[in-house]
Amino acid sequence: MRWAAVAAVIAACGRSTSTPTPTPTLHGQPCGALDCRQYPSARDAFLDILDGDLRVLGVGEAHAPKGATVASAAKRFTDELLPLLRGRASDLLVELMMPPAGCTDAAAEVREKQRVVTSRQAADDQSEYVAMGAQARGLGIVPDMLRPTCADMDTVRGAGEGAIGASLDMIARATRSQARRLVDRDSRSDADRDKVVVIYGGMLHNDLSPPPETASWSYAQDLDAYVQGRFVALDLVVPEFIGDDEMWRSLPWWSRYDKERLGARATLFRISERSFVLVFPKSED
Repeated sequence: MRWAAVAAVIAACGRSTSTPTPTPTLHGQPCGALDCRQYPSARDAFLDILDGDLRVLGVGEAHAPKGATVASAAKRFTDELLPLLRGRASDLLVELMMPPAGCTDAAAEVREKQRVVTSRQAADDQSEYVAMGAQARGLGIVPDMLRPTCADMDTVRGAGEGAIGASLDMIARATRSQARRLVDRDSRSDADRDKVVVIYGGMLHNDLSPPPETASWSYAQDLDAYVQGRFVALDLVVPEFIGDDEMWRSLPWWSRYDKERLGARATLFRISERSFVLVFPKSED
């Protein structure tokens, strides 16, 4: 293949032949294993994450549980961190579903099947995502929701007892597809060529190293390859929501986080080269 043709393919894919900037350097105060660092605020930690040649930022949250009495990760991201992306991000893709109007019955049935999960979450989770989109628009960042097809809805509807897994597959698939289009569009825009596409949703979906049984639920590995290593995964955790069950204990940072010792400040863990967990400071009474 001639070099001109190679260059055309690279341009069409929104990629670059340059080597990614080295992993972000963390400037916080060391606090233990997993390159643990503490910062005066979550904003300071977030600015370290944004350092480097970043093209896609995949943000995953631990959803606020039903009955939560402190601000959720979504609320804190909207108020504290999103403003730092003004002028740096082109788009914000949030994990809310907007299926076509032609399959409203299927979409309603899918929402009902998802209720076994969503019923355990705070009632205002989705409205906070809407507020996040409105805040993004005010900052000059274009918000959008996931847009699955009617065929996607039918697949989940027909999955029977596997509906939750099929739904998680659908979320990852729609995210991958839409984020790729945004990356490609930015690559053709003089105004947005160097900006970041931000994805916000649950932290099952932004895992760069998922176990085999949940690998299809994550968009991260695909997008990381697509932007040639210019992808960063960031999980956001509210300390009051941290539990003590099998799911929480399986997280590599869980046993390293001491709420009494570390809770007064923002704590950042580096799980791998470009995968981080940010635990917000404890809320004041």
